[in-house]
Amino acid sequence: MPLFGHTRTTIARRHALIAPDGHVPSTFPGWKNATAFVLISPAMGADFSQLRVTFDLAGGCAIFPKDEHEHVVYVEAGECEIELADESISLTDGGYIFIPWYTAFSIVGNEETRVTLFRKIYELQAGFEPPPLVFGTASNIPGEPFFGNPRALLQTLLPIDPRYDMAVNIFTYQPGATLPFVETHIMEHGLLMLSGQGIYRLEENYYPVTAGDAIWMAPYCPQWFVAMGDEPASYLYYKDVHRLP
Repeated sequence: MPLFGHTRTTIARRHALIAPDGHVPSTFPGWKNATAFVLISPAMGADFSQLRVTFDLAGGCAIFPKDEHEHVVYVEAGECEIELADESISLTDGGYIFIPWYTAFSIVGNEETRVTLFRKIYELQAGFEPPPLVFGTASNIPGEPFFGNPRALLQTLLPIDPRYDMAVNIFTYQPGATLPFVETHIMEHGLLMLSGQGIYRLEENYYPVTAGDAIWMAPYCPQWFVAMGDEPASYLYYKDVHRLP
């Protein structure tokens, strides 16, 4: 438990660390026995939203109507059904799905289900068809050594294809492994610590982070990470890709 009146959460102009001790629930029209925690959104200056969704009872339902937003759903724990107009797709722990912007869907879960969802407005690209729906399980995606380092493995969940304007990856570090340099780039990030712990540099600040923490990084926010402790550290992250600035 944090000290009374204290939190690890920090909200800055171009980055944020959102710790679980300050999460506040939201519910939305049409939802049934489902709760959202809106961790990142345009209200803080981001160009996307990151939600954690939980369910109170079996059959709980979170509804997302058809609009200009595309979505990626990642199952942190438990299992869920992704209900589409003409099919239902089952996902379990580590399962994920990309749902195109022209598609309405619902997430149906139970009290053991916890999902992270990335939501953004799709950027149309002249000469390309809209990206298709894709789903899978993270454990089936091989980890590739990042810059040749076998102690820092990157799993790429979505196809590397110019039809997709977003990427969602999982990075896993062995204790002591790091990003090889301080990254500074145009891509914006939303991040969820899945397991382990470490230190994340955001601009000139260094933050201890652990499983359950969320991070927002604006474009050009200097960033760096080192895994610490006795176990590997892993995080899920979003970035915008494949579009000229």
